[in-house]
Amino acid sequence: MMQAAIRDFVTLLVTVDPLGTAVMFLGLTLHASPRHRHGMAWRGTFLATAIILAFAVAGQLLLDMMGISLAAFRIAGGLLLFVLATDMVLALHSGIRSTTEPEQEEAARSRDVAVFPLAIPLLAGPGALTSIMLLMGEASGLAAQGRVLAALALVMGLALIALLAAAQVGRLLGVTGANVVTRVLGVVLAALATQFVIDGVRESFGLG
Repeated sequence: MMQAAIRDFVTLLVTVDPLGTAVMFLGLTLHASPRHRHGMAWRGTFLATAIILAFAVAGQLLLDMMGISLAAFRIAGGLLLFVLATDMVLALHSGIRSTTEPEQEEAARSRDVAVFPLAIPLLAGPGALTSIMLLMGEASGLAAQGRVLAALALVMGLALIALLAAAQVGRLLGVTGANVVTRVLGVVLAALATQFVIDGVRESFGLG
């Protein structure tokens, strides 16, 4: 039980990446007042949480409607998370975990980045959405599902704290420090992604 709870928390923590997101958020809101920045942090976190919860609740229904087995989604999701982990380890800035250059330019012209790019794709990105669907798919019973949702609430709470303290996080870590933390988390995510693929292959071929 404890091991599963830790896995759920670490998986979501790594894919949401509160510290890395806070540094990027600070860069997008350098000219905003602290009050405006805090307002965007609250709205962005709330919206991202709602989006991730929607995928947590309706994800399995969506897979069933499309005729996709959970084993197939485990394999595909694990591969996607492995690509995300590679980006994190190499400190790349592809569209899978951060904004692309055109998106950054659009965000720079906007005074409010709460919805885009903060909620989507920085907080509720492909990695987080894939992770919550995988974890909820593996959770059998209300207790296990409640454990996943509790891990999500804790991670999003940490993300909100990091965003509210973005100025302090930026001064403390800087870009280099944030990249170091992200690289370490990327290695952990690569291992988790590999385990998802292994579990999917085992289930597909009935290997137990």
